[in-house]
Amino acid sequence: MPPFGSFVMSRRRGPPDDADINLFRQALENAGVRRLHANRADPGQARRRDDDDALAERRAAATSADSQAPTSRTSDGRVEPVRPSEALDFAVPDLPYRTRTQLKRGNIAWEAGLDLHGYTVNDARAQLEAFLHDAHGQRWRCVLVVHGKARASQLSERDDYPVIKSHVNAWLREWPSVLAFCSAKDADGGTGAVYVLLRRRGDAL
Repeated sequence: MPPFGSFVMSRRRGPPDDADINLFRQALENAGVRRLHANRADPGQARRRDDDDALAERRAAATSADSQAPTSRTSDGRVEPVRPSEALDFAVPDLPYRTRTQLKRGNIAWEAGLDLHGYTVNDARAQLEAFLHDAHGQRWRCVLVVHGKARASQLSERDDYPVIKSHVNAWLREWPSVLAFCSAKDADGGTGAVYVLLRRRGDAL
């Protein structure tokens, strides 16, 4: 499978037009990302947010695993729902305030992007993990992950939340090399996407 990083796109400063969007999607397709139109995802039951100790424990366990291990290193699919328009924001405790501010302002250019539109939960999880492995190998500092804001169901109030966005919010918190992530600027997808700041081996924060 071609590496996800075979396409590199710089951060845009103005709202994207149809040509930009089509070009981005074509680049993703050329990189081997394929869209699944069937929605077979099981969003699972919502649960309360884990406390900081539990989160730190999961991240530590994941860090101790081999970075190239084929087994999954993210949660099993039961996550806390987030609202479609909710801005996501996370950072490890020791991340400098200035760096976090630069990320939130969109001042750290992202080097590659992943579009998860149309994927089931299981496939989105696999694609994201592979993308983050590739980012680590390429020593990228910042990437863009487009999760969208599509709701799980219009039939049940319990399931009426963006499944992929909610899972991405949980998965990224558990990934050892993720230093921070936050919802993107409008030009890069707004609350339908996140900038992800990554730790590069040997680099200081």
